[in-house]
Amino acid sequence: MMQAEFPEDTEALRRGIIETARSMNTQRLNVNKSGNVSARCQADDGELAFLITPSGVPYDDLSPEDISKVSRLPSGEWRDEGPLLPSSEWRLHAAVYESKPEVRAIVHTHSPKATAVSCLESGIPPFHYMVAMSGAAEIPCAPYATFGTEALAESVTGALRHCRGCLMARHGVLATGSGLSGAFALAVETENLASMYLDLLQLGDVRLLSEDEMTRVLERFRTYGQPGRKA
Repeated sequence: MMQAEFPEDTEALRRGIIETARSMNTQRLNVNKSGNVSARCQADDGELAFLITPSGVPYDDLSPEDISKVSRLPSGEWRDEGPLLPSSEWRLHAAVYESKPEVRAIVHTHSPKATAVSCLESGIPPFHYMVAMSGAAEIPCAPYATFGTEALAESVTGALRHCRGCLMARHGVLATGSGLSGAFALAVETENLASMYLDLLQLGDVRLLSEDEMTRVLERFRTYGQPGRKA
């Protein structure tokens, strides 16, 4: 994918990241400053660049100039720019952008219901057709690894190989999209599905949709809504 296809590093894009991060709190996907949000942008002199929320700063306190910019240089080294250090999970975001060129935005939450399911070290199976919003017949759970490490980045990129979002064992959720709104919508839906799934687990055996039915649902999702428009 050519650099020209990515948005420029603008104040509007930075504000979009802040608004998305604040929406995570208003939607109760996070509390105060947990989780992180990023958006891919054009690189000045590198091969890959993205904007990301800084480490440990409450989202209500952020201004556009506080958003960090992380770039991969031709040498393979990574450089961050801005007055604040990038999120401790910048390596995770970088690995996802490297492995999935179609991804333009990432939302990482510690939403309570989905995180509870992740503590079972289990994904969300196809008990409901909306699981297919992830791009697969189930929402997988990436094996646990310490936060902020290359090991976590490898675990999550492996789980995302055939889907757009996953749980992170004993940690939270990572959702991707072709834009901030799409990544955020997937994070919200993942939390909603996790809440329903936990309720069903309390009732006993959870009946699942068949593989054939999920294949049909996934096919219909490819033409659902406004295909071709950025989300």
